[in-house]
Amino acid sequence: MAAKIVANQSPIHISKRRSARYQLNVPVRIILHKQDATLIRDGRGRELGELGMCVMASLELGVGEKLGIEFTIPYCGEPIRVSSAVRNRDGYRYGCEFIPEGQAEQKDVVRLCQALQIFAGERL
Repeated sequence: MAAKIVANQSPIHISKRRSARYQLNVPVRIILHKQDATLIRDGRGRELGELGMCVMASLELGVGEKLGIEFTIPYCGEPIRVSSAVRNRDGYRYGCEFIPEGQAEQKDVVRLCQALQIFAGERL
């Protein structure tokens, strides 16, 4: 069964969100740089937009904590890795804002936005 990305067009999300959100269910890799080690944990990406992603992971993350998120969206072979920060939390569900560092991450976010628009049937 192919993964499907669907634009969330409910009036609540349109009025409160700075950008469109897309429902998806993809594996993600969460990279945490701690003082003495780098931790890599698996999770799931549940919602995605050009400014961030909702991830579910069995980790204890605090609001404001910095992390890297790596994932591959359906039908795009190259993984996207982008620096992020936790902006809100509900249990093990984290709202993460993308904070691209460097030109490579910024290009990945642009590529992500283009793919989301194509999958949702929007014009570029």
